[in-house]
Amino acid sequence: MSGNDQSRRDILGAASGVLLIAAGLTACGKAATPKAPQKILGEPVLATPFAPFADLERASGGRLGVALRNTATGAMVGHRADERFAMCSTFKLPLCAVILHEADHGRIDLEEPLSFSKADMVPNSPVTTANIGKGAMTIAALCEATQTTSDNLAANLLILRLGGPAALTKHLRAFGDQVTRIDHIEPAMNHVLAGADNDTTTPVAMAHLLERMLTTDLLKPQSLERLIGWMVATKTGEKRLRAGLPATWKAGDKTGTGGSASDMPNRYNDVAIVWPAGNAPLIITSYYESPVKSEDMRDADQAVLAQVGRIAAKWALA
Repeated sequence: MSGNDQSRRDILGAASGVLLIAAGLTACGKAATPKAPQKILGEPVLATPFAPFADLERASGGRLGVALRNTATGAMVGHRADERFAMCSTFKLPLCAVILHEADHGRIDLEEPLSFSKADMVPNSPVTTANIGKGAMTIAALCEATQTTSDNLAANLLILRLGGPAALTKHLRAFGDQVTRIDHIEPAMNHVLAGADNDTTTPVAMAHLLERMLTTDLLKPQSLERLIGWMVATKTGEKRLRAGLPATWKAGDKTGTGGSASDMPNRYNDVAIVWPAGNAPLIITSYYESPVKSEDMRDADQAVLAQVGRIAAKWALA
């Protein structure tokens, strides 16, 4: 085993119990300096306050952050759109976009196998667990697992392949996002206390990031098609944003859920791109902190995001 492989093993093994600082992770490997995309949208704009979301937040009793972006007109509305929220697993969508971007530029081979063992396992890793006997999966397969099933070990392996959380954040800066930050790997990255900045984004920052990733030439056509295909195939959000959208609309999303620790609220997040029939894509980013502490995922909390989807659909058709 090489020194780099041992470093990666040490980091993965510590993830379940230790908050891993970015500086330590970057020592696992030297990441290539990311280049800014050839085409990038204009300066990010703030979301106009939108009363229906404030009303929904009051009715739910929790804390809700939303941004809606009409990619045709540039209009954006939201609520708490410039406040920070814990990303939970919504970070995995931009992670996959970064991997595909690096592959587009020849800095990553999607067929490269990344090895792992039982010692590396972390909770909520269904695909890597099923493949533990193989001892490795390709970067492409790990990326698909990261997006479609939110596989935590798959995401960790990809982050470490890039050089660690600080390297991933640097790529997002090159994409034009100056707000979103990744400080830890799974599951430590879910430990975000009230008022903390680590492992957070804002709804408006994530909305602009999704728009850049999914509606510009940031990714080559084949990679963009692949990423959107994974998003559409994702089933983890069927009770969230998609539940409130018209059944005839095409949509792809990435969820995030967290809050098992006693010092944090339960969190229900979902970010999506939606194609209203005959119209340009709509970007929706939603982050919700429940007022109810529960060991299990609550349908009542997921229904808040379904209502966000209904409000978004009505706004898009207005």
